[in-house]
Amino acid sequence: MPNRVEPKLIEPLFGELQKERFVTLATIDHETGGPNVSAISWLLARDDSTIFFAVDNRSRIIENIKKNSKAAISVIANETTYAIHGNAAIRIKKMDGIPLKLALVELKIREVRDVMFYGSKMIREPQYDKTYDPDAAAQLDSQVMEAIRKA
Repeated sequence: MPNRVEPKLIEPLFGELQKERFVTLATIDHETGGPNVSAISWLLARDDSTIFFAVDNRSRIIENIKKNSKAAISVIANETTYAIHGNAAIRIKKMDGIPLKLALVELKIREVRDVMFYGSKMIREPQYDKTYDPDAAAQLDSQVMEAIRKA
């Protein structure tokens, strides 16, 4: 999808957003009006025009979305980088059945852009490790992703 703009998720990207993965989320800072970028991993494409994600309900992200709903998710997948723009809204203030105080946020997609610079491709997707107990991390990830799927 080089330099194309789509009104919704294309099929390969939709498939990539069916599991936990590293993405960045850009919102408008509620105090400065400037950009605020955060790394998140608990997200799921609900359909080709909606992405759900979970973040700490005390996060700056939540305050930013309350004041200005514009948001963008950047994701590296399919040998390229996508920017997914839309309007975000808090769908659930505190998700049930999870030991953390997480909010569920819904992003209604306005456009999807391939933003990879000319003549290049990604050769590796970002990888990360959880820095705490691997079993506890796996259990929490499973609980959060299941709660997002059921929302």
